[in-house]
Amino acid sequence: MQTEQIVILDFGSQYTQLIARRIRELSVFSIVLPFHTPADKIRELAPQGIILSGGPASVYAPKSPHPDKNVFSLGIPILGICYGTQLMGFHLGGKVAHSDKREYGRAELRVKDALCQLFKNVSETETVWMSHGDRVEKLPKGFSMVADSTNSPVAAMEDRARRFYGIQFHPEVVHTPRGKEILANFAYEICGCRGTWTMHNFIEQAKADIRKQVGSDRVILGLSGGVDSSVAAVLIHEAVGDQLTCVFVNNGLLRHGEAEAVQEILGQHFHIRLKYVDATKQFLRGLKGVTDPERKRKIIGREFIRVFESAVEGLNRAENPKSKIQNPKSPYRFLAQGTLYPDVIESVPVGGNPAALIKSHHNVGGLPKRMTFELLEPLRTLFKDEVRKVGEALGLPREVVWRQPFPGPGLAVRILGAITPERLRIVREADAIVIEEMKKSDWYYKIWQSFAVLLPVRTVGVMGDERTYDHVVAIRAVDSQDGMTADWVKLPYELLGRISTRIINEVKGCNRVCFDISSKPPSTIEWE
Repeated sequence: MQTEQIVILDFGSQYTQLIARRIRELSVFSIVLPFHTPADKIRELAPQGIILSGGPASVYAPKSPHPDKNVFSLGIPILGICYGTQLMGFHLGGKVAHSDKREYGRAELRVKDALCQLFKNVSETETVWMSHGDRVEKLPKGFSMVADSTNSPVAAMEDRARRFYGIQFHPEVVHTPRGKEILANFAYEICGCRGTWTMHNFIEQAKADIRKQVGSDRVILGLSGGVDSSVAAVLIHEAVGDQLTCVFVNNGLLRHGEAEAVQEILGQHFHIRLKYVDATKQFLRGLKGVTDPERKRKIIGREFIRVFESAVEGLNRAENPKSKIQNPKSPYRFLAQGTLYPDVIESVPVGGNPAALIKSHHNVGGLPKRMTFELLEPLRTLFKDEVRKVGEALGLPREVVWRQPFPGPGLAVRILGAITPERLRIVREADAIVIEEMKKSDWYYKIWQSFAVLLPVRTVGVMGDERTYDHVVAIRAVDSQDGMTADWVKLPYELLGRISTRIINEVKGCNRVCFDISSKPPSTIEWE
């Protein structure tokens, strides 16, 4: 049975991923495509519906993104959101104009047509989230106005015969309380979806796809021990068994006990072929004296490639012990990665113009040209929460599936300034205390992330009768749905007190603990 799906055309909205997530929460598969995707390609996908996302442009502006006009001739239900509504009005013969009074923030939506399926079981007045400067002033032929607001005479419109709908507000954000019901009405009532997409269905389909792609060839995977690579490893192993080999590189920047835990769970419990490489000395040598965070990331990335290539070469020689060739041909055709959907979406920006660089990414597009593997990315259509559900269904233990996110460069980005064995010891021991106390208090699994950061300053303290001049540790605790935005968590004072006391008492070289109360934005979750 073909998977039900809704295609989302991305016109540059900061909320596009949220639209996809909300649709998937309805057990309907969603896929984000570039705004200029040809109508013929969309037809081949046979979606039940199409959503035109919002975006920051004006439909009349030069170089503003526009869809293939044939999208409106596919006979498929379409929902335009904000800029998507304006595009619908513009391309179907209506008129779009700048609004005298722009609407940003909460607004009152007044539903005028109770028979409109989009607003089934929705009240006559609803709070919605607006974010626009333009608006539809003249309806296209065949459309009628079904809702308005104070500054939008056409806050929602429909062409019931063609199943075209446009809404000027954003139903995907939490600030529109009934937004999920509106999207559900589009998916179920208008598009006819039944909500049959589940993680069990995904797993069975993914295993079939892996077997088809891999055939009788071999797969190698760089295992980090994080949720994504661990789930990818178990999923691929279930599909092709010992055709998969994982390489686990200890870069010396891991958390306390992490190397041992990964080997035990994936190697001994799941019986996955695992090659462990302790490259601590190599990484620390390359990072010596480096303080710039982006340089740290690039050095770690380059060193990982070197170590990984060396490990693969060693595996090649083990497979070909009698070969006299210096670099025997690798039996591994595929390189598996735990790439997720947000990585895929963000690597293909609207209009082809890369967004401002926040930090280097280690998955999409990160392979050197000399590595001739074909990519195998079985999780590339999933969001983080969906990957966790897959992990649970595959039988991975809770401490792996629900472990908090950990950056690819490891503790290197949680040490501000130079990285030394001593500074690594301090942040690793402090972080272990944070994790232990968060788990004991049952806060660890309630929030997105909590960890320790070592600051590049020292402060005066008094311990016993002696004056000290030691390091400062900051505690970061944030909650988030997907890491795109985050709020700092108001942990109980008693918990913060225990963490602080333990770090100062038990971590030699630390005499002060601070608590970070910054949200994202404007701050990032990690400090570097």
